[in-house]
Amino acid sequence: MSRRGRVLGSFAGALGVAAAGTAVGILRQQRQISRRAGEDITFGALRSDPITVVADDGVALYVEVDEVEHTGSAGAVDRLLRRSHQGTPRVTVVFVHGFCLNLDCWHFQRAAYRGLVRSVYYDQRSHGRSGNSDRAHSTIDQLGRDLHSVLDAVVPDGPVVLVGHSMGGMSIVAFAEQYPELIGDRVVGVGLISTTAGGLDPSRILLPLVPARLGGPFARNAVRALHLGHRAVDSLRRVGAAMGTVATDRFAFGEEVPRGYVEFVDEMLSATPFEVVADFFPHFVSLDKFDFVEVLGAVPVSVICGTADRLTSIGHSRKLQSRIPDARLLECEGAGHMVTMERHELVNAELDQLITAAAARATAR
Repeated sequence: MSRRGRVLGSFAGALGVAAAGTAVGILRQQRQISRRAGEDITFGALRSDPITVVADDGVALYVEVDEVEHTGSAGAVDRLLRRSHQGTPRVTVVFVHGFCLNLDCWHFQRAAYRGLVRSVYYDQRSHGRSGNSDRAHSTIDQLGRDLHSVLDAVVPDGPVVLVGHSMGGMSIVAFAEQYPELIGDRVVGVGLISTTAGGLDPSRILLPLVPARLGGPFARNAVRALHLGHRAVDSLRRVGAAMGTVATDRFAFGEEVPRGYVEFVDEMLSATPFEVVADFFPHFVSLDKFDFVEVLGAVPVSVICGTADRLTSIGHSRKLQSRIPDARLLECEGAGHMVTMERHELVNAELDQLITAAAARATAR
């Protein structure tokens, strides 16, 4: 681990199966030895055939699945994993994105694992290409049920690793609360990135998304008052696009990153109507699910966060690790909320370890 990353915790011995354990990481790196994964690919260009999954309230969820290839290093990964885990179905990794983003935010992870590991990406309700939700169903609990619907539709059997960033991590925690019997059964590993199970400061969420004068201690009242005027707020956001890019840089990243990173994140944030922000906002404020995360200790868990995260600060990740038995904690020094981009090599290396441990656990069942 480089000086920019620090790992705490363990997988309780699950990493002892070295043959399969190094398959994903080593062969992924061999495939990319002459380039950095994703750096030479346009943001948003990684696509697979679209799949529509209908949530339990009728909202259409947009899903893409990257299947495993069977040639070259991809085939080698698959053969090594399946040879070392005879009779074990292939592990599928499901990536769940954060608030006001979409599935494209996993660009560097998708570039790294594409073809090597069966991977599922979807747009959460009211985000990206998915259908819009009514206010009554714009809740963290509903997102947990949506995740269950996606699993039923595109991962009907076999072991699953869930990886969530920001609101995506909260979706996984809600899923664990609602379906604890699936943790250790269908779900064999969990990655929680730049997220929390409660105790959020509402102004931290609001500031990157609306004009600065609407943030601060009046955030909650401002969102409530502006809900009916969401179109006017969207207009203000468009007018203040340059200022918005500065805010995105400040709140999404901890250190200097290529301008293209900032513009990409800003495009996703700007594409999310303020009505969606206002619908979900109260549920971040009231989120309180730390009492339900212990069940995740039944499987390997990686908690990842940047030490300069201004939205879900490192203290949230440290608390998650303390409440989940044997969880690992990767602290990425100086990185911000979009650690998946800013420190994508460290994040992907930790996910290699998580997938390894999950595959081992699936075999041991």
